[in-house]
This record gives sequence, structure tokens and C-alpha cells, in this order.
Amino acid sequence: MISIFVASAFIWFNFQTKVTPAFNEEEQVREIHMVTGEFSTETDEGKEIEAYRFDPGTIFLQKGEKVNLKIFGVNGDEHAFTIEGTDIKGKIQKGKETVIPLQFDKPGTYRLICITHKDIENNGPMIAYIVVK
Repeated sequence: MISIFVASAFIWFNFQTKVTPAFNEEEQVREIHMVTGEFSTETDEGKEIEAYRFDPGTIFLQKGEKVNLKIFGVNGDEHAFTIEGTDIKGKIQKGKETVIPLQFDKPGTYRLICITHKDIENNGPMIAYIVVK
């Protein structure tokens, strides 16, 4: 009888679906979603003007918090970017999602700056603010 129980337990444990947790509860990573957008209009003189932006324009993080900032490119073919005060830089492309892992050790306001649209002459400034408390 005991041998049947041991054999049954062996078979049951060895043929169970191996479940791997999607994340370690201690290592949770928050996702924040952002998009690139564009406003365009025409002046009374017939000149077309446009401005690009990140939406939302401000996000809030806690010091030490792990975040995946997911930016989806909607308007504009490509947005080269940098995050001021860090070594983070990259590109956001139209129709694609760019994932930027973030974790700040110092409180402050960090600017996510689109280099392509850095000033009014280039249909900007296209800046989002990352506020770390």
C-alpha cells in the first residue's frame, strides 16, 4: 500500500506543469504608458504650424521605484530622445513601442527631451517631466 502511495506521489509531482511566477513580488515593476502626439493648425496668413508633445506630459515616481516607461509613437516618424541628468537615450518610432526601464536614486525633476523637436524652430519643445519624490 505504501509503495502505491509513493509511486503515485512520485508520478504526480514529476508530471505537474512547472509554474514560473511572472514576477517576484519583491521586484514589481510599474508600467507607465505614454504616447507621442502632434497639434497642427494654420495661421490667418495660411502658414501651417505644428507642435509635438509627450502625453502625459508629467509622470510621478518614488525614489528607488522600478518603472517601465512605455512610449508608443503615434505622430512623427521618429523622435530621438534623452533623459536629462542620466545616460538614457534612444529613439521612438511611429507605430512602435519603446520601453525605457527607469529607477532614480535621487529625488528631483528629470526632463525627457525629444532632440528632434527641442525648440520652437523645430516644432517643439517636446518635453515630458519625470518627477521623483
